[in-house]
Amino acid sequence: MTDIAQPHDRFVKALLSDPGKAGDLLHERLPKEISALLSPEPPILVNGSFVDEELRSHLTDRLFQAKTITGRTALLYVLIEHKSFPDRRVGWQVVKYTVEWWKQWERDNPDWEIMPPVVPFVFYHGASEWRIPDEFLALVDTEAGWKPWLLNLRFVVMDLGKIDDRVLSKYPRLKAWLLAVKYATREGLQREIKELLVEALLEVPEEQYVIIRYIVETYGSYDEQTIREIIRQVRPEEEENMMSQFARDVIANKDNKWTQIVLQKERQEGQMEGLQKGLQKGLQKGRREEAVLTFLRLLQKKLGPNLPNLVEEKLKVATLEEIETWTDRILDAQSLDDVFSDKA
Repeated sequence: MTDIAQPHDRFVKALLSDPGKAGDLLHERLPKEISALLSPEPPILVNGSFVDEELRSHLTDRLFQAKTITGRTALLYVLIEHKSFPDRRVGWQVVKYTVEWWKQWERDNPDWEIMPPVVPFVFYHGASEWRIPDEFLALVDTEAGWKPWLLNLRFVVMDLGKIDDRVLSKYPRLKAWLLAVKYATREGLQREIKELLVEALLEVPEEQYVIIRYIVETYGSYDEQTIREIIRQVRPEEEENMMSQFARDVIANKDNKWTQIVLQKERQEGQMEGLQKGLQKGLQKGRREEAVLTFLRLLQKKLGPNLPNLVEEKLKVATLEEIETWTDRILDAQSLDDVFSDKA
């Protein structure tokens, strides 16, 4: 995730890299004609990106392979493009990404007779309403009578601003992420939804750190005291550790007023040694979380999305070094035993 520079894109990419959350999102937000035929199995994240190389530092695209319940051999591919502001050229972007995927698919299937469907899906959480037409031909200057003969592509738009907070998702693991990202661009409303955020965070204890860190980075109306109040309600025993970790995580932004407040307070209280230990712990935790996401994504791609409980049990107690070692073994592994083997 280190190649995604902006907090919004980094956060959404982490969200959409989780097949479980992505599957929940697709079942709830794709048109009913499509979602009703999707298998309950989590979709598989397809490796690769179709974003232009020069734009990759601040754009996110995710491609998923989802099975259907019709018994057909064709698979549905869902291309998800994230936007935090209205982009009138999005129709052209999804056409390019779709064609690039089909070209890649054709290289892998040179003897094809019929192509798999691709459904473009735009994930939008900007403050203003999305008013851009949901089809490519809206960008083409043509006579009305010509349109039936021209290439067109429709895309699904999920505008979070149009969805009531209480029905963002029926899945707690998805709702907390959607609520946080929805109000990241709505500074004037952030204080009004603090208790709703707390309620959502209590449902996902294992993901509180990642979500609160994103809030620290993007919620301009939240000062140090507000962040502390949130932590005290969801993880009071971790207040000081989390505050120190957040200071380190966002310290690259020297103009971040919240970071400067925290660091200044630590200096004044003569606790710099404790701060350094906390920062190091936070950095290590962040690296471990990214290592876990990478390991799971590669393992699901190698062995399938339905992993046994053994994997979760191993990850709960594994060190960062162990996770990195297991990740290196995935390419040549034929089974879980090969991945977790104690042999050198």
